[in-house]
Amino acid sequence: MWAFILVGVLFIAMGLAIHVFKWHFLISGYNTMPKKKKANVDTEGLGRLIGIYSYVNGGISIAAGVFYVLGLEIILLPVIVFFIISTVYLLIKAQKYDGNIYDENGKLRKGAWKQLVLPGVICVVTLIFVSIVMYFSFQPTKVSFLEEGIQIHGMYGEAYTWQSIENVSLKEELPTIEVRTNGSALGSKLKGHFRTKELGSVKLLVNTKNPPFIYIETDDGVTIFNMNDRDETQEIFREILKQIE
Repeated sequence: MWAFILVGVLFIAMGLAIHVFKWHFLISGYNTMPKKKKANVDTEGLGRLIGIYSYVNGGISIAAGVFYVLGLEIILLPVIVFFIISTVYLLIKAQKYDGNIYDENGKLRKGAWKQLVLPGVICVVTLIFVSIVMYFSFQPTKVSFLEEGIQIHGMYGEAYTWQSIENVSLKEELPTIEVRTNGSALGSKLKGHFRTKELGSVKLLVNTKNPPFIYIETDDGVTIFNMNDRDETQEIFREILKQIE
């Protein structure tokens, strides 16, 4: 995935700009500080911290992109987890270099705890949000057959009436994916809206490692899904076919 390589290059460039070239104005929050407060910030230590964070995440992102291009998709999940953990660590550790919050002995100044509330809330909310998205992204696809149609459960799931299904097919391959427009792509688990070369915009609820894939065509577009088991996918396809014929 070339996007990972590009992100990695940008990370390293940012690290060099702040750590090596001393472009401290790029540090979020520092540039807007009054001059008096800026004097209390250890920009050398903070720049070094941000540099290390950027170099490590940049290098890992580039490596992940290369592995992904080679077909080793499983590497993406640990990369995302590492990025989240390292970002939270950076937000917490960066406060130590702010002399307006901590004194020269590393102790919190009186009343300075209020300035830590916002970063703390951001960290907690981010971790909760990402954890929820990752949890639902990794849940296997589940379907229910109703009298009026088929219900695909979970994130990006939807109900399709038998009358709305114009065509259904079973294929061993997915269309060529150009970009994810809305959804999640964690390793082989794809859920959400994607733009493809052959079919344009489609909805995917698939595990790419477990073909075949069921293609449902309606007035609203194409939805492609599968189960974790080949036999179960084929059985569901036959049931849909029987209902719409």
